[in-house]
Amino acid sequence: MNGPIGASAAGPAELLAVWETGLAQHPSDRSLLLHRAARPGAGTDELLSVPVGQREADLLALRRALFGERMQVRVECGACGEEMEFDLDTRVLGAGAELPREPLRVTEGEWVVEFRLPTVADLAAAATASGPAEARGRLVRACTLRALRDGEPVDADAMPGLLPERVERRIAQAAAEADPTADVRLTVACPECGDATPAELDITSYLWTELDTWARDLMLDVHLLATAYGWSEPEILALSPLRRRYYLELCADV
Repeated sequence: MNGPIGASAAGPAELLAVWETGLAQHPSDRSLLLHRAARPGAGTDELLSVPVGQREADLLALRRALFGERMQVRVECGACGEEMEFDLDTRVLGAGAELPREPLRVTEGEWVVEFRLPTVADLAAAATASGPAEARGRLVRACTLRALRDGEPVDADAMPGLLPERVERRIAQAAAEADPTADVRLTVACPECGDATPAELDITSYLWTELDTWARDLMLDVHLLATAYGWSEPEILALSPLRRRYYLELCADV
């Protein structure tokens, strides 16, 4: 894999430190680590308070800065098992999407619900629930700003047991339309059988895999150049990717 390209606030040494820290973390915790790399200087509370789609957009921007605009995606056909591979232009993901400045509002039957978009912290809290129903209940309580039933206020804590499923679906639909980058889903047509296979793009997992491959390749470069020239790791990392490659080519010619 080629080294990171484009503009990035983090240099090779900083990215290696991110990778080293992430090795000891659970995959679910790496989103925050990578998000911090995407927003240098941002505090943990700030990162946890952004809408989920904003985090995904930040990670996509970091990925473009490090490894370019095109992603190679592999999907297995759900019908025939054929391995499908295609290039995805990350510039189109969330393009033109602007998060609402005002609370969202859903009216369904006797219910009127005003709510905000789920944040990263909301999603993390819901992920610890014992099941889908409890997870939905946590999100409803966390994101509801105001709820009326037949014109009467309803406490958010009571809503998970009272709110009809059709209202929950309307809320989920409105949130997805307002924040489309929060859950990027692809539909891929199989060239063998023609069946359409849905696939979810997990940018955290994808970016971490790329960063892991890049870091291990870079450490091998450091090992080879340190062995050949006696340079320290900081000295080698200070070289541009182009100069590093030329020195490696000289080592191979010896």
